[in-house]
Amino acid sequence: MNKIKIIFLLIAIFISSCKAVTPAPEGIAAPKKPKVALVLGGGAARGLAHVGVIRILEQEKISIDIIVGTSVGSLIGAVYASHANSFELEWEAFKVTKDDIFDFTIISSRMGPVKGDRIEEFVNKVVPVKNIEEMRIPFIAIATDLNTGEMVIVDKGPVAKAVHASSAIPGVFHPVNYLNKTLVDGGVVDNVAVDVARQKGADIVIAVDVSGNVVNYEITNLFDISLQAVNIMGNEIARFKIKDADVIIRPAVGNVGMLDFDQKKKCMTEGIAATQKAVPLIKNKIDEWLKKNNANAAAKQPQ
Repeated sequence: MNKIKIIFLLIAIFISSCKAVTPAPEGIAAPKKPKVALVLGGGAARGLAHVGVIRILEQEKISIDIIVGTSVGSLIGAVYASHANSFELEWEAFKVTKDDIFDFTIISSRMGPVKGDRIEEFVNKVVPVKNIEEMRIPFIAIATDLNTGEMVIVDKGPVAKAVHASSAIPGVFHPVNYLNKTLVDGGVVDNVAVDVARQKGADIVIAVDVSGNVVNYEITNLFDISLQAVNIMGNEIARFKIKDADVIIRPAVGNVGMLDFDQKKKCMTEGIAATQKAVPLIKNKIDEWLKKNNANAAAKQPQ
């Protein structure tokens, strides 16, 4: 008899526990998450700070739904968008050198001393997919139409060609003939393309500005002049357009030369430090969005 009582007691406990876990009522949608965009600005070697930024975002489990990159930001963004792994990104970034980007042994035409073959070779080597459509994270590269002065959004087609076009500094790289246009560095029109992230549906935009300090007293040739001109232009444009971002991260890399790829560790460290400071604000922005939008969604549910 005692055994029978014990069996009935166990059955009753099991049934009551099953009742406790009830499914959500029909008609109530699961909580919606904001679409978060990461916008990576140009700045040549300083752009290696983006690697540190991404490492912290990944560690803090802040998922990125869109990546928009200009110039070196397109290079770092493309590598991460294809791997979606900060360790893979860091591994590849530590291997990059100035010669992977600037090949002064290839003399092209009067349009610029660097044809840009090396950067395409580098991208094809480190990015495991050929086309942007195959990326794990939606990716957009920003370029400039040299003939019209208009921004060109490159969100499909060959990754290497998109990064090359976005990074083709006028006066240094030969312009890139792509999409029936003559394209140059995206930093000419928008060095930190927050507006593009909004157009692509981002709810929260995290913008990373590595343009830094434009002061440079070591300008000795035409190449230096071109780099400095683009740096000044990109810095001025970013000052106005970046204001629309929800969170702005500015790693302290202003004293790093635009061609000083040997300072990659410093750049990454500064990216880490700046992002660690920004994490509370990012999480606060996400929480605010969740409270507002899920409250609105709940209010619309049938009673």
